[in-house]
Amino acid sequence: MDEQPGLSDQYRMASPWPPFVALGIPIAELGILFDVFVVAVAGLLLFCGSLTGMIREAGYAETAWRPLAVFAVLLFAVGGVLAFTDVALVTRGYAVIAAGAILAAAGVAGELFVPEREPI
Repeated sequence: MDEQPGLSDQYRMASPWPPFVALGIPIAELGILFDVFVVAVAGLLLFCGSLTGMIREAGYAETAWRPLAVFAVLLFAVGGVLAFTDVALVTRGYAVIAAGAILAAAGVAGELFVPEREPI
């Protein structure tokens, strides 16, 4: 008789990403709201990196590098709107653009330098 009927080692019981998404959103919002550059960039990196992990884990992307680049483009667009449309939001826009630049660099470096795994 099985000790845990109905459970299989094939399926993971829980994903590690949702708590990081839940932390990334308020950290990024606090940094952007109170104009704290480092906190805003860190929160956006945590949020976008966690979403990328969820996308990869769900099987919507083969690697994590291209979704990182997509999030980088989105952050560039939002940061550009913030930085170049209102004088009061310039540093906040620069924080969003900086997070996008870091994500873009990670996406490009990962695509170029991380070897592809052989399928099992």
